[in-house]
Amino acid sequence: MSTPILIDTGPLVALLDRSDAEHERCKAALADLRLPLMTTWPVLTEAAWLLRARAEYVVRLLQLVSDGFVEVIHLDVDSARLISEFMDKYADQSPQLADASLVHLADRLGIDTVFTLDHRDFSVYRTATGRPMRIVPT
Repeated sequence: MSTPILIDTGPLVALLDRSDAEHERCKAALADLRLPLMTTWPVLTEAAWLLRARAEYVVRLLQLVSDGFVEVIHLDVDSARLISEFMDKYADQSPQLADASLVHLADRLGIDTVFTLDHRDFSVYRTATGRPMRIVPT
């Protein structure tokens, strides 16, 4: 794939933790994706919290950023307002800040694909223009 891809918490955790049930599936999907993958600090924070029992996994998570495997996109003041509006619009889905930040990036950067295991939520979410996001792995 030649266009940028967003990465969500689930695949980050699964790729770092070989005992994760989705590890092999995410590893296989990664082979077809263009690097660097893009994400936000809320996604990394959520992943670090889920990996907190293994400090070495949190260190490896941060190394993915420092090695350029994952690019963290800055969220500015305008982002906070737009993410808040998104979370309000989808309040019935109880969106997480990490998910909302990725949909915001999709809007801002014109990205249409998200690497996520959260099919339930991302199949419902729409960008500001009303388009659904392409989810990998399927």
